[in-house]
Amino acid sequence: MMNRKKPVAAPPAHQAEPARATTPFGDVPAYLQDCVQRSFLFLDTLLDRGNDYLEHLEQGTPPLLKFEHEVVLDGHDLPQPCNYALLRLQPPPGLPVDPGARPVVVVDPRAGHGPGIGGFKFDSEVGMAMKAGHTVYFVTFRPEPEDGQTLVTVMDAEASFLEEVIRRHPQCPAKPVVIGNCQAGWAMMTLDAVRPELFGPLMMVGAPASYWAGSSTLNPMRYSGATLGGTWLASLAADLGADRFDGAYLVENFEKLNPANTFWSKYYNLWSGVDQEAPRFLEFERWWGGFFRMTGAEIEAITENLFVGNKLARGELEVKGRAVNLRDITAPIVVFASWGDNITPPPQALNWIIDVWGDERAIAAAGRTIIYVLHESVGHLGIFVGGSVALKEHDQLVSSLDVIESLPPGLYEMKLERKDGRATQRWDALEPGDYTVHYQHRTMEDLRKLNPEGREEEQIFSTISQWSQINAQWYKTWIRPWVRMAATRESANALMRLNPLRMQRQLFSDTHPAAAFIRQQAASARAHRVQLDPEHPLKQYERRMAQKITDELNAWRDRRDARTVRMTRQLFGPTGLGAWLPPREPDAELAQRWAQQELGRYRDIVIDQIAEGGFAEAVCRIVIAGMVSIGAFERRSLRLARLLAQLPNMHASVSRQTNWVQLLKEQARITAVAPVEALNALGQMLPDAASRERALALAAAVMMIEPTLANPRSEIIELLIGTLDVNPDRVIALARKLTTAIGEDGDAPAPVETTARKRAPGKATTVARSSPAPKKTTASAKPAKARTRRA
Repeated sequence: MMNRKKPVAAPPAHQAEPARATTPFGDVPAYLQDCVQRSFLFLDTLLDRGNDYLEHLEQGTPPLLKFEHEVVLDGHDLPQPCNYALLRLQPPPGLPVDPGARPVVVVDPRAGHGPGIGGFKFDSEVGMAMKAGHTVYFVTFRPEPEDGQTLVTVMDAEASFLEEVIRRHPQCPAKPVVIGNCQAGWAMMTLDAVRPELFGPLMMVGAPASYWAGSSTLNPMRYSGATLGGTWLASLAADLGADRFDGAYLVENFEKLNPANTFWSKYYNLWSGVDQEAPRFLEFERWWGGFFRMTGAEIEAITENLFVGNKLARGELEVKGRAVNLRDITAPIVVFASWGDNITPPPQALNWIIDVWGDERAIAAAGRTIIYVLHESVGHLGIFVGGSVALKEHDQLVSSLDVIESLPPGLYEMKLERKDGRATQRWDALEPGDYTVHYQHRTMEDLRKLNPEGREEEQIFSTISQWSQINAQWYKTWIRPWVRMAATRESANALMRLNPLRMQRQLFSDTHPAAAFIRQQAASARAHRVQLDPEHPLKQYERRMAQKITDELNAWRDRRDARTVRMTRQLFGPTGLGAWLPPREPDAELAQRWAQQELGRYRDIVIDQIAEGGFAEAVCRIVIAGMVSIGAFERRSLRLARLLAQLPNMHASVSRQTNWVQLLKEQARITAVAPVEALNALGQMLPDAASRERALALAAAVMMIEPTLANPRSEIIELLIGTLDVNPDRVIALARKLTTAIGEDGDAPAPVETTARKRAPGKATTVARSSPAPKKTTASAKPAKARTRRA
């Protein structure tokens, strides 16, 4: 192949000065010359794309990682071989690895393309983890699967990989952080439910788990299952491939989602700015054009159980005869989704929480932690490779691992706010960087509101799933035997090479008859490059025409999608096949009934033990009540709590061995089902005034509401000062003393006159009456506000 020698910009010595406009259209000859030069440079870049494709094939299609790496464990050598392997990535010079930091395992999706998107460049998930000092492992896979490979085979291999990672880090008691991108997200979630002892926090990035969820405008891709008749077509494609399903078919589906970009925008952007765009275009196309295959058993399991069957969230997916229950996942789960993602929009990434748990209080009562992060606009691939996303969301997620595991159980949305750079926040050193992070309490109703169209249309997909099963069974019984008799591995490979996505790359390379001429003209164009003013009248007209073409293609796409949605509703709705194949009961209703039973059962257990515990348990209850009242847990607060826990002589019942994180989680479970009773029991848990004052002061310090109670965040402390009948001035002074002991100085607290201060000494009043049964209220319902009168 011809060597590529292309500077990204024209040599300055040959740059022509912008021509003076002599007509309303500017310098027309210069514009035409520029167009011709851009055209040859554009064609030259496409030749490079073809060369890259062929070169990548000759190399065996290795993962496109920016980082040097070594093979740790190859799935080919396992008792049940598969085409997966575990790599250890080498950080670039200047980024030392912290041996005490937990390892991070990044798993890329096997959705048609090859691996590498998670480590495509330094500003990525991998780069941010390395920047934080973590040892990073990467799960890769080869282009061809092993014969007989199934999803269970792959899952067993990935379990072996995690066991090996844990074995290689005996000095780190914490389990690995696992990042599952796109389809790897549901794969890792399944493994986490089956083998929870192998996992630390699981981060699901752009990962679908609720396949029927969404809306007609957010993700029309989900309606394709109806137009194709279900999963039988994927089975046919795998049978024609001699038990190999070509990932190029999946890539074609992705490209059909945005025809304007597929057929026009990406090529126009390259042509219009070829001097700067060529390197970026080639880098991305090298990954986008790497098509991998999977076995027929794998694609059938994916389409029948997940994409169309939607069995994961319902608990109907079986692995080795055992149903996968997502409630068995014990480590925190972090879900990262984006409103700009038309492949995995937020409802598809998050609605499994509703279908599995039914009630946010059930999450807390079970001791589970689920966090989600929503981006406003980035697309599906940008979640993994976007530089701004890596420097913001991925960086903050990795740097917040200590807080994520310390959070009390519950459902949260992680919010990132850029610091204004003017006012320094309290305890800002505990939150270095450009962002402050807090975790807002969320409810199932908050998740439902993410989809403005509601969930009623998911009933149609229940009918589609049943129709798909009928078609799949008919195909497997009557058609499959004949197809398999006719298909051979040679015919399958020929069919694979004839795929249009492959043909457009392999045909237009240096093997093309016109390649030498194009290379010659491109070299001449670089040597005599004409540079026009971007505001040249004809360039402005060119951009307007390009936008017009894009708009027309988008309008055609919208009409196509609307027609597909309309047809699906008519054919599979209640007046169509839905009358013959009625939808099953919604999963959310089943989960809600289960949640109410579990909450009632756990409440009966808790009520009998509500007053058990002492000073440490009481402090945790107060902190949880305060944070629920505020509506969020702040990252600084939880790191501040860790510093306060290290102070000596905290209380006679507190020692260095006191596990505050565990106590916080236990008390969160109690307050989730009996919030009022939990606060009413504080008087029994703190029998003397000194313990009460110290507990309130410590909680106030953690919540950063001292040195004064003249703060809207302090309502729960003011309320408890009154109900526990303690001196507010001593509470404030003690809180200030605690923060001063760990390094914060400041002005003396201002005196505050509260209702609690004016209360006559006597017996502490109760917060409220005990409720006989769990109510339908949410866990984030705020406690009653204390009525405060300030002088």
